[in-house]
Amino acid sequence: MRGSLRVVLFFCIGCAVGVFYQVEFDTHHISMMILYALMLQVGISIGSNKNLKMIIAHLRPKMLMIPLGTIVGTLLFSALASLLLSRWSVFECMAVGSGFAYYSLSSLLIMQFKEPSIGVQLASELATIALLANIFREMMALLGTPLIQKYFGRFAIISAAGVNSMDVLLPSITRYSGKEMIPLAILHGILIDLSVPIFVSYFCSL
Repeated sequence: MRGSLRVVLFFCIGCAVGVFYQVEFDTHHISMMILYALMLQVGISIGSNKNLKMIIAHLRPKMLMIPLGTIVGTLLFSALASLLLSRWSVFECMAVGSGFAYYSLSSLLIMQFKEPSIGVQLASELATIALLANIFREMMALLGTPLIQKYFGRFAIISAAGVNSMDVLLPSITRYSGKEMIPLAILHGILIDLSVPIFVSYFCSL
């Protein structure tokens, strides 16, 4: 929760700086460096996970149903959102949803991939929507964990958490779904984490 609020705060500070201060340096080059750093961080976080070998050793086909359901459900509702947002195409809405609560990486990817086709202004707006939408997903999953578990079951918490099922939401998942859900939650987070750059780049190219 605090981490998400800090992101929103720095985002607002950045907007204020952009409005009142004329930026002279190449922001495109800097954003690419940040993007590369984020991709490196994704690889390191997955590779250094101490539970990864144990999860792979106990991997069962049915365990893949939860991340698959998360991906299909998120993309479906993102596509339906395009019916209400006439300004954005169905693929652009699905690119936003493909962040799966990974707001920092998804917004940067959208900015980089959409800028050549729709321009800096529209790409910035879509990246901002992705940032806020995925922050809100994390916050709602964090605050709504008890209600999600009560009305939709213990697997729904993992799905709602998106990439955060292996870190930020893991304590809540453990508390409300049980310790036996930890391997599944970590596996879910890893697979969703890996899918973010794939799906975002794919939908941005359509």
